[in-house]
Amino acid sequence: MTLCLYNSLTRAKEEFKPLAEGQVGMYVCGPTVYGPPHLGHAKSYITFDVLAKYLRKKGFKLRYVQNITDVGHLTDDADAGEDKIVKQARIDHLHPWEIVDKYTRMYIEDMVTLRVAHPNFYVRASQHVGEQIEAVQALIRKGHAYEVNGNVYFDVPSFPKYGRLSGRVLDEQREGVRVEARSEKRNPRDFALWKRADPGHILRWNSPWGQGFPGWHIECSVMSTKYLGETFDIHGGGLENMFPHHECEIAQSESEHGKPFARYWVHNNMVTVDGVKMGKSLGNFRTCRDLFKKHSPEDIRVFILSTHYRSPTNYTEEAITAAATGLTRLTQLYAILKDLETTGSSGEDAEVSGLCDEAAKKLAEAMDNDLDTPGAIAVIYDFVTHINRLRTTGNLPATGAKAASEFLRVWAGELLGILAEPSAANGEVDLKPVMDLVIELRKELKASKQYALADKIRDSLKAAKIVLEDTRDGTRWRKA
Repeated sequence: MTLCLYNSLTRAKEEFKPLAEGQVGMYVCGPTVYGPPHLGHAKSYITFDVLAKYLRKKGFKLRYVQNITDVGHLTDDADAGEDKIVKQARIDHLHPWEIVDKYTRMYIEDMVTLRVAHPNFYVRASQHVGEQIEAVQALIRKGHAYEVNGNVYFDVPSFPKYGRLSGRVLDEQREGVRVEARSEKRNPRDFALWKRADPGHILRWNSPWGQGFPGWHIECSVMSTKYLGETFDIHGGGLENMFPHHECEIAQSESEHGKPFARYWVHNNMVTVDGVKMGKSLGNFRTCRDLFKKHSPEDIRVFILSTHYRSPTNYTEEAITAAATGLTRLTQLYAILKDLETTGSSGEDAEVSGLCDEAAKKLAEAMDNDLDTPGAIAVIYDFVTHINRLRTTGNLPATGAKAASEFLRVWAGELLGILAEPSAANGEVDLKPVMDLVIELRKELKASKQYALADKIRDSLKAAKIVLEDTRDGTRWRKA
């Protein structure tokens, strides 16, 4: 089976074929670290976490690079306004590098909590300023950029393919450009490669054009090609970055190197809250840490992955609670299966093996179809239903339980990240040794005909949301 991805550049679903057989280079736009990670970050980086894990599962050797933007991202996302990090530092009365350090740490910590694996490495814009200056100089030499009063701009008309990714024709771009009171650009669509530092601007570097700082777009062109090559396989990011950020990356990179830039462009859609785009100014902002107070990392992941990455994800408390409720059957079965691996009966597991093979085939088909995670989750839930039916009819031996639990561990746990090991989930204490003792004591009470006391133990545990199930193979327990 072959992986197919929707390529934003061609507006079509395409068979994925890497440049080098068996090897994949992937660059994903990371956060601008001036505030706490939010639900939008969670959707984007969970999406590319699953893509990275699936590529590796299919046998590709993946180099996954993600940037940390710590300079140059201005408040209007283009060439005007204040540096977002400098602005936050001024508000908090901190040095900009304190803001960067604080929110970079918070971002990495929150991604770890969300079970997002680290990329092969992170790259910071501020650590590649020298290379960015060299790239700007190359663009000037090739006639694609010009300097005015210490600022350097990319000459958009020099790159006729500008707009190919976003589909914006030149007239639309011209209409969308804000009229500036003092514009030194040759063309209103031109964008900054290097900005002159005004007096008092803390983040500044020496350059051939005086002290200043790099534009937002040039950093990703420089860092992606430095670590993945002038042409590489996959460039990922949020849909909101398609224009102007990714459009500008293509123009810069292809103008400098004379080669195609990224071959497949993968964009995840936005997060809305009650149908409205999430934003600080609207008061509907949801940070990851807000969500951690109410929901487990697995609940958040299954909520996000239950919607296709190219569709908007609408956050409501009811929606995330419903997603978490659907996950309960999976986590309960997994705990029971782990117990049955050692306490279940002997016997053949041919039926379970067949179910695993069939489900694995359907899961691969879903994931190969442009990362259809909602379809993959549906396959896993259907598998849970079949295994529960075997379990309740007494047709699930220990070998079958082991095969089923391993299947869930690989697909639901390792790949989708919606299943945690029972003893490790959310840092909880492992109750198994305690419950084994309680079940043994209750067995002895029943053997001595102390049924009232045995029932009292059962009812007390039920009140504590622990359910005992008496079966022909003995007593099982699970969390309600």
